Amino acid sequence: MNKQLRLFLGCFIALVATAFGFIVRALILKDWQSQFNLSYEQLGNIQGAGLYPFAISIILFSLIVDKIGYGRTMVFAFACHTVSAVLTISAPMFLAAEGASAEAVAHGQQMGYWMLYVATFIFALGNGTVEAVINPVVATVYARNKTHWLNILHAGWPGGLVFGGLLTIGMSVLPLTSLPGSLWQWQVGLVLIPTILYGVLLLGQKFPVQERVAAGVSYRDMLGEFGAASCLIVCFLLIRGVDNILGVFDTTLAGVIGASGLIDTLSQHMLGFWAHAIVHLAIALVPTILFALWIRRFGRPMFVVLLLIMFLLATTELGTDTWIASIMTSVLANPQAGGLVLVYTSFIMFVLRFFAGPIVHRISPLGLLATSALIASIGLFWLSNAGTGVVLVFIAATCYGLGKTFFWPTTLGVVSEQYPKGGALLLNGIAGVGMIAVGVLGNPLIGAIQDRDLSAQLKTEQPAIHAEVIVTKPGILGESSESVDPARSDQLQKDHPIQYKELEQITATSRQSTLGKIAFLPAIMFLSYLGLILYFRSKGGYKAEVLTGHGAKDEEFTGGVEGPVE
Repeated sequence: MNKQLRLFLGCFIALVATAFGFIVRALILKDWQSQFNLSYEQLGNIQGAGLYPFAISIILFSLIVDKIGYGRTMVFAFACHTVSAVLTISAPMFLAAEGASAEAVAHGQQMGYWMLYVATFIFALGNGTVEAVINPVVATVYARNKTHWLNILHAGWPGGLVFGGLLTIGMSVLPLTSLPGSLWQWQVGLVLIPTILYGVLLLGQKFPVQERVAAGVSYRDMLGEFGAASCLIVCFLLIRGVDNILGVFDTTLAGVIGASGLIDTLSQHMLGFWAHAIVHLAIALVPTILFALWIRRFGRPMFVVLLLIMFLLATTELGTDTWIASIMTSVLANPQAGGLVLVYTSFIMFVLRFFAGPIVHRISPLGLLATSALIASIGLFWLSNAGTGVVLVFIAATCYGLGKTFFWPTTLGVVSEQYPKGGALLLNGIAGVGMIAVGVLGNPLIGAIQDRDLSAQLKTEQPAIHAEVIVTKPGILGESSESVDPARSDQLQKDHPIQYKELEQITATSRQSTLGKIAFLPAIMFLSYLGLILYFRSKGGYKAEVLTGHGAKDEEFTGGVEGPVE
């Protein structure tokens, strides 16, 4: 195996490892919910912790990776993935022994929840570190065909979802009752397989000099491409992430800095959820103003637009993928069928991403993104109304899978082709914004919508069941959120099985309808991409910019013609 192929394969398998962590978590949510007595919003918080810390590490390392080296950075990623698996497997050690008091049981469940959260957080740090390396490495090694090779690289994500999902589901089906501990703990251990493999492949490898560095573009110029506007968006999301972390441990950033009174005042004026956002924005302005005074650049306006679109893109793809296995398990009333929906759509992505180059060459990256957004929106609306028929669900899932396939890597390709002077920062910054946006906003919001809609439907259709199983907890949509208590639900199943069946049916239809609400996001993306297409047409067409002296050839670019950057 030549060195370039081994380097690419190591990067590919590292991305597979990140996907293993994602799919295993998605498929064992019900086990965690039952063992640790978690609400859907708490599950959303854990899943969010698997995404938004990604931004912390990817943006941090994008600022310094050219200085400290890609190899050392990957050592940190390897350590995060390994430590996270060990901590996750250890979470049940906090649970109270059988026969303990109610207070001890609740305390043990809360401690276990925190352990799962922390372990997932560490895994996400490793994921961001992986992408901080692999995106600029592949964009540099294959500089003449970036969008195509970035799509192939990111086939590692759905590939990991497919293989990790099948292994996880296979372990659920096989008779493994003789294993010590819980089955889900052994399933978490699957993450160590690709982790060890990419560690071996990348051990001792020589990484290339990033394109920006090789072209002599200064560090300050790279920051200028990012600009103050992008800095504000990133700072706001990072502060949201910090507040989310503190919220899991029953405190807030506003409380730490003494701004709780301001939030209370804003909440009294009917701002509710937005009160926290306003305070976070005010805090984010401080580092942004300091950065703006130093760099004196607004940044690239179209890049700012792409950052904002990334909020919707990441929630449409990753937010939906986070929840779809759990949602479709409720809908299809089969513990394996829901996971197979996610594995199936991931298989579609895995295959199609190898063929991105010819498609993009015909319709341009933005044309592909617009088409994908429209198809994804149709697919999600279809899924929300597909009922419980397996065949119809999988046909609708095919449409959704086709739509989401090219979102992430094609967006990276657009940024890499349009802003080569932005180096690793812009390329990884947009990925970081996507991950943190879905982590601190998209995922918890999807979970909160499920809690809210289910509570409202139960209150209308089955008020007796509502009174029996609904509890109030702090929530993202306001000061409190009503959700089904898993322990009360289990008790209802024992005492009133007929009512429990009714609860299951209402839960399935209510959660499935959530997908229809998510479908509005890619619809907005479709309109946004159309606007960008019209913008480029007014400028003479989409052009893939290259650094002067790069020696690129028009026909080797998948996204348009070259436009040298002076």
